[in-house]
Amino acid sequence: MRDPYDVLGVARSAGADDIKKAFRRLAKKYHPDQNKDDPRAKEAFAEVNSAYEILGDTAKKGQFDRGEIDAEGKPKFTGFGGGAHGFDFRGGGGPFGGGRPGGAQGGAEFDDFLTDILGQAFGGGARGGFRAGRGGPGGPGGMGGGAGAGAGARARERGGDIEVTALVTLEEVAHGDKIRVELPTGRTLEVALPEGVTDRQQIRLKAQGHPGTGGAGDAIVTVAFKRHPIFHVDGHDLEADVPITLEDAALGGRVRVETLEGAVELTLPAGTTGSKALRLKGKGLPTKAGGRGNLYVKPRIVLPEGGDAELEAFLRARKKR
Repeated sequence: MRDPYDVLGVARSAGADDIKKAFRRLAKKYHPDQNKDDPRAKEAFAEVNSAYEILGDTAKKGQFDRGEIDAEGKPKFTGFGGGAHGFDFRGGGGPFGGGRPGGAQGGAEFDDFLTDILGQAFGGGARGGFRAGRGGPGGPGGMGGGAGAGAGARARERGGDIEVTALVTLEEVAHGDKIRVELPTGRTLEVALPEGVTDRQQIRLKAQGHPGTGGAGDAIVTVAFKRHPIFHVDGHDLEADVPITLEDAALGGRVRVETLEGAVELTLPAGTTGSKALRLKGKGLPTKAGGRGNLYVKPRIVLPEGGDAELEAFLRARKKR
């Protein structure tokens, strides 16, 4: 099983309330009653339940954080025997198995917990007996069968990955700047943007994730482009509107156009309309091949604010012809 922190999507520093909220959200999302046409939902639901068996129990969470048990709740040491006469270090299971989170053995609190999670959301089926727990001794959750490592051996597990999103400006992308990325662990890293990076591209930072006895996991950074007030992104190309006067549209002229490197002047041919974009070659975003995309400028004809008496008189005379 995966690291329970990764399964629930919470940081190792998360408190009990945050862990419970994450569990409730995922339990509702993957409950089989709500995903009858998706066989994978049952597996995901069981995984979420098993993760909460550990993180929802203060004692087991402490054992896991100290490396005393693994992601399935199995001790990382042996020596107490096996088979039917061995000890089950996991207890009675999770919120949908035979036991109670936090070691509770019964009572209204757990019943209310089930009702709150599933009773309303899934048509009152919370008490129907669906078990996603892993069982007792001899099963996947127990010590039986001698399935653990050899006597005295301690499992070496790689730490979990961390996923974060980094918002970047188009200027940072164009200039290939380094960005600061804050990790849930509290660390802040400087990350160089790859040449030709695209929106929602992921960058994997080796060994920057959660620590583990077998080495740290990775940090996976999703690069997300911030919305720009002028430019719209289309792959490595940029698109922008530029206002032009009616005179320049009819007779031609020059217009000032903003780019990521500063303003340039664009020559407008006579008879310019808004139906065709004008291309500024190489004024887009960097590509992986080392070049640049293009900037496509769409002219937008605007009339003078407050009107133009001379222009209006001309148009009225023309209309009467």
